Amino acid sequence: MLHCRDMPVARLLYTLLLAVALPAAALILLWRGRRHPGYRAHWRERFLGILPNGYRMAGAPPDSPAPRALAPGRPLVWIHAVSVGETRAAQPLVEALLAAPSGLRILMTHGTPTGRQTSEDLFGDRIQRGYLPYDLPWAVATFLAEQRPAAGLLMETEVWPNLIAACVAQRVPLCLVNARLSERSARRYGRLTALFRPAFVGLTRVLAQTDADADRLSRLGAVDVRITGNLKSDAEPDPRQIAAGLAWRTVWEAALTASGGASRPVWLAASTREGEDTALIEAHQRLMAREPTALMVWVPRHPHRVSEIERALEAAGLTYARRGSGAAVAAEVAVWIGDTLGELAAYIATADVVFMGGSLVETGGQNLLEPFAQAKPVVVGPHTFNFLQLTRDAVARGAAIRVEDAAGLADAVAELLSDAPRHQAVAEAGTRFRNTHRGSLAATLAGISALLPQASASDSLLPGSDASSTGTR
Repeated sequence: MLHCRDMPVARLLYTLLLAVALPAAALILLWRGRRHPGYRAHWRERFLGILPNGYRMAGAPPDSPAPRALAPGRPLVWIHAVSVGETRAAQPLVEALLAAPSGLRILMTHGTPTGRQTSEDLFGDRIQRGYLPYDLPWAVATFLAEQRPAAGLLMETEVWPNLIAACVAQRVPLCLVNARLSERSARRYGRLTALFRPAFVGLTRVLAQTDADADRLSRLGAVDVRITGNLKSDAEPDPRQIAAGLAWRTVWEAALTASGGASRPVWLAASTREGEDTALIEAHQRLMAREPTALMVWVPRHPHRVSEIERALEAAGLTYARRGSGAAVAAEVAVWIGDTLGELAAYIATADVVFMGGSLVETGGQNLLEPFAQAKPVVVGPHTFNFLQLTRDAVARGAAIRVEDAAGLADAVAELLSDAPRHQAVAEAGTRFRNTHRGSLAATLAGISALLPQASASDSLLPGSDASSTGTR
């Protein structure tokens, strides 16, 4: 176990600040738990690093009982995906590891209830799951001692100084997978060099999404950085969700036809963030002035914000229904609120046009590859620094349209809804763009194979997984 007396000064101060903040963390969990009960559960995992050990072995039949304790002789690979986006990005990797002939066991940890629920929806009891403990020495030491992972894979941007130091001390190989780092975040890490440079150096390997991500991570101290692309480019949407979304759309069209209407154009505002509500309502009102039967499907990034959205819609005089309530989407309903988790592919399937949220305000935007996977034209706002290169390239290749404000959003959606050749051209460009980015899974498997137990040149994770990474720094 790591003791405070062994710590460098910067990490000691960081640990003391975290310890002092524990009561505030507990209060925040209780406050969030008013809207999402998941925040009130599993506190032993968060604060003490004590996770349940029961789960089903990889490859076991779906109806087999889950063992109550870790089975001996099967190495454990631990994957940390903090929330929904990271969990979805990890899906093709998790499926590949579960199918590997080496019989690996998978533990997936999260930081939010929505991430944990997404893991449950995607993988069920084929894997073990829990919360990653807060980055306190005693909690991470307990977590590692109890779980004994043979290797750890951190998704995207999860750099915790005490956790990484503990993995180094216990010789647990740690790889940052599907790594991305905006210039803004890089500057923040750079201001705390004494704390974070040892953490980046402590990573065994980094598999970055783009050249720019690799450059920034290398500057911060990462020593073995390879460029493997974005795992979401290889993730396929769930056909069951697509079927569900198309079925919803059929019902909406029938309701409109029954009331004497002809057709119902649908646009999706996906993964929207706080601060975008007013602009989205204005955009839909502008659109309805041109397309009176247009339906907006509104899916907030955080479902607990639904009540705020409902109040804003009521103030604007717009009728709405919620997916979770089961209420019918009658012809007069202007907005359908997607208040459920794990159904983004279904919501995308309903839409003619997709706006990716978090981009009208300075939260950095969302990944565009999911709507591209269903050949949907995409619109984004001005703020896309979380996926800067990906979005720039997509816009440059005609796969996405960038707008500056609510008026621009309404204009772009209206154009795509009314101009069939333009709609088709943008949709096809998105499909081509996604296809040029495929291959990340094979590159990622090649990048992690040497770090995983029972993996060698003669024991590949998947047929074809000997493909090399796309670049090394």
